[in-house]
Amino acid sequence: MAKFTAAEIKTALSTVPGWSRRNGTIRRTFEFVDFIGAMKFVNAVAKAAEKAQHHPDIDIRWNRVTLVLVTHDEGGLTGKDFALAAKCNQFV
Repeated sequence: MAKFTAAEIKTALSTVPGWSRRNGTIRRTFEFVDFIGAMKFVNAVAKAAEKAQHHPDIDIRWNRVTLVLVTHDEGGLTGKDFALAAKCNQFV
């Protein structure tokens, strides 16, 4: 999958509410009522990531989960990143 241009990134970013671009990645922090809710979300993300064969960096802080996406093989952001971001948004 080809690396997105700046214009493609801007367009794709508008389709994934809550996500922002930072240092060549896209990221979003999700907040939950408690740790159990956060972990249920992480497990759903893990299943989707395995199915897509595209894995985010995940930072878990009690009731907050930050996901960071970039397609390392392509050296930047691709459709894979935005597709998984959209899928993760469906889990909340």
